Amino acid sequence: MTDAAASLVLGPLLRYVGRTTATVWVETDSSCDVDVLGQTAPTFEVSGHHYALVPLTDLPEGAVLEYEVRLDGEPVWPLPGGTHPPSAIRTREGEDHARLVFGSCRVGAPQREPYTLPPDQEHGFGVDALWAYSRRLQAGIEQWPDGLLLCGDQVYADEVSPETAEFIRGRRDTSEPPGEEVADFEDYTRLYREAWTDPDIRWLLSTVPSLMIFDDHDVIDDWNISWQWLEDARAKPWWHARITGAFMAYWVYQHLGNLSPPELAEEEMYRTAVAAGRDVGPELEAFAERADRESAASRWACCRDFGRSRVLVVDSRAARVLDEDHRDMVDAEEWAWIGDRSHEALDHLVIVSTLPVFMSSGVHYLEAWNEAVCAGAWGRPAAAAGERLRRALDLEHWPAFQASFTSMVDLLRDVATGSRSGRPPASITLVGGDIHNAYIAEVSLGRRDETRSRVHQLVCSPFRNPLSPTQRRLVSLTSSPLAAGALRGLARLAGVKPPSVRWRYRAGPTFHNSIGIVELDGRRAEATIYRSDEGEPSAALRSLHARVLADGRAGTGAG
Repeated sequence: MTDAAASLVLGPLLRYVGRTTATVWVETDSSCDVDVLGQTAPTFEVSGHHYALVPLTDLPEGAVLEYEVRLDGEPVWPLPGGTHPPSAIRTREGEDHARLVFGSCRVGAPQREPYTLPPDQEHGFGVDALWAYSRRLQAGIEQWPDGLLLCGDQVYADEVSPETAEFIRGRRDTSEPPGEEVADFEDYTRLYREAWTDPDIRWLLSTVPSLMIFDDHDVIDDWNISWQWLEDARAKPWWHARITGAFMAYWVYQHLGNLSPPELAEEEMYRTAVAAGRDVGPELEAFAERADRESAASRWACCRDFGRSRVLVVDSRAARVLDEDHRDMVDAEEWAWIGDRSHEALDHLVIVSTLPVFMSSGVHYLEAWNEAVCAGAWGRPAAAAGERLRRALDLEHWPAFQASFTSMVDLLRDVATGSRSGRPPASITLVGGDIHNAYIAEVSLGRRDETRSRVHQLVCSPFRNPLSPTQRRLVSLTSSPLAAGALRGLARLAGVKPPSVRWRYRAGPTFHNSIGIVELDGRRAEATIYRSDEGEPSAALRSLHARVLADGRAGTGAG
């Protein structure tokens, strides 16, 4: 009797693409060799699951390379009978143009009723903006993108999709915590499988290179919001399996593909997995435990260049420093890494953080006030009440880490004036998600300087998980001038200093399922945010906001 042939479980995902190199990720149901474009990599095993990341080298520059996937020589992709266009790798040629698609927060419910109904109806999540974009790309309506930036909450471990919930009920008693939420690595494998197997999403991920970073719902709501929250979480008997499973899954499904082939060759855990020839679940679990306990044990931040423009992805969740008397959004070692990669002669710098840096004035002062109160500005009883409010209202963004907010502003000033590179980029664009609304804000760093970069904050959230009407009204209320003034006064009473930077909305906020596009062309940059709608591909996306981020003329900056 011969062993059954290996089958494709998930993927392929096209992850990294450069001028002459690329990587393709797959999950299979058994050990095998994975072949893409005649180049082969073996699978590695994690807790009974099999994965491969195929590094492709010596590819021709500026080429469109249609590809198939073979397992032990047998073709498994494209799927038989598929109607999608061929998956292809489009290598770069050093050009100065890049088209980047971005967004966050995507619930993996099926793309059918009742899940496509509006959020005010039971089970309704609306039309998936990422799915709508895929359909338009297949129809030839969209220009081909150079990268997909998935800015957090690729999966919802605390709000699982229907098929995953059924799988969980078949594994354990869901009357016991954590109920129908993800409990361990095995649950995560199902959650990712359901999120990425819709045929249109699967095709999109197979042919557009992607960068991914996790946010709280990839683990649990409010993940690492404070040291008190972390102590409470670690006291729960089910937490250890949840957090180690989360880091294991993130490493396999998201992080590995963020790395270029040279970076992949230096990834110690990856080298161990490929060389082991056995199940490396225990080793990866130990790695995950270290990642949870020591922020410096791993670096999830990453960067990718598109010609003379750079996308720099900041880890604003796992890299946090949460001590009783000290808190930072990013630890010192990782912040130094980010700074070193920000100060180069670039046309454009795109900084991706799942959590927005610049929010409405009302929310900014609310979060800064809350941080001060939780730190004891108004005494111990007020600090306890502040912690409860912090968790209830999700007060966890950059304004809630005032020292880190100030560090980010200082970094932006240094980069925008070219203090270290000698040549500031034409634009600095901060990209964020998480907050389930979309807007474009312009940032003024101070005295006008004609050699200074223009700075904007783009927020695009969610791909699919819109706020309810009541939640929208609450967000609008905190954004009002009256609320902003009152919260500014409250923050001042708690000892909060006003920010040394100004910003204002140029478009939005809006509250639809949305997807954003940044187009970089020489020293020019522009952004558009779209909302999803029902209908054929030609009508599936509708423009919401547009903004020229840099007009390409020499000597034009923002004061």
